[in-house]
Amino acid sequence: MPTVLVLNGPNLNLLGRREPELYGDVTLARLEALCRAAGSAHGLEVDFRQSNHEGALIDAIHEPGPDGIVINAGGYSHTSVALRDALAAVALPTVEVHLTNVHRREPYRHRSLVSEVADAVICGAGPHGYALALTHLAYLLGGKDR
Repeated sequence: MPTVLVLNGPNLNLLGRREPELYGDVTLARLEALCRAAGSAHGLEVDFRQSNHEGALIDAIHEPGPDGIVINAGGYSHTSVALRDALAAVALPTVEVHLTNVHRREPYRHRSLVSEVADAVICGAGPHGYALALTHLAYLLGGKDR
C-alpha cells in the first residue's frame, strides 16, 4: 500500500480556533480523520503530521518511506526556500494544499515557493482540498483512480 506524507506547517495546530471566519471550525484532529478516510478509500496509507518548525518539516520530507506528499506549508509556502528545496530534492509526487483561496488574500500570499515544485495546487476548497489532493496523488501513484 503506498504511503502519503500529509504535512502541515505553522499555526495549523490552531485550526478550529484560529480565525474561524477564514479557516472554519474544523480542527486538526478532524482534518486528520478526513485524510485517513480519504486515503483509505484510495488504497493509501496516510502519515499525518504537523509542526510549527521549519526544520522539523524538512526532516519529515527527508525521511525515507513516503511515496508522495500532500503539503500545507502555511506561511512557509511564501518564504521558505529550504522547504522548497527539500521537496525538490526528494522528487516525490507532491500536491500543495491551502484551506483558503490564497489568491483572494494579501498580495504576499499570491506566490508560493512550494508551487514551483508541486505537481498540483489546490486552494480555497477548505478541508475537502485535502481529500482532493489525496485523490490526485492516488492517480499519480497509479492507484484505484488511475
